[in-house]
Amino acid sequence: QVQLVESGGGLVQPGGSLRLSCVASGSIVSMFLRGWYRQAPGKQRELVTIVTRGGNTVYADFVKGRFTISRDNTKNTVYLQMNSLTPEDTAVYYCNAIHNGLNYWGQGTQVTVSS
Repeated sequence: QVQLVESGGGLVQPGGSLRLSCVASGSIVSMFLRGWYRQAPGKQRELVTIVTRGGNTVYADFVKGRFTISRDNTKNTVYLQMNSLTPEDTAVYYCNAIHNGLNYWGQGTQVTVSS
């Protein structure tokens, strides 16, 4: 079992920044902490950014250089730095990990971009 806990969401004005964190715990020895997805109201969950097992970083087109993923393996934590936020970035952001071939998700953290 893997537990993922996201934090760092909140209300921010357009053009602002937020830094999300996701801490993994439990059976983390064979866990791969991949990255971030998001789900806006009425929409399907979509990829934001992940790091592949080969070490490559994949960003969604809508990120456009605004978001940066980073990892601290010593803390079993993955971060998402989000800059130049727009109202279209409003969503619940989820952390994703793979363990024994299964996908694990955190409970999500709400990001609301509004003036």
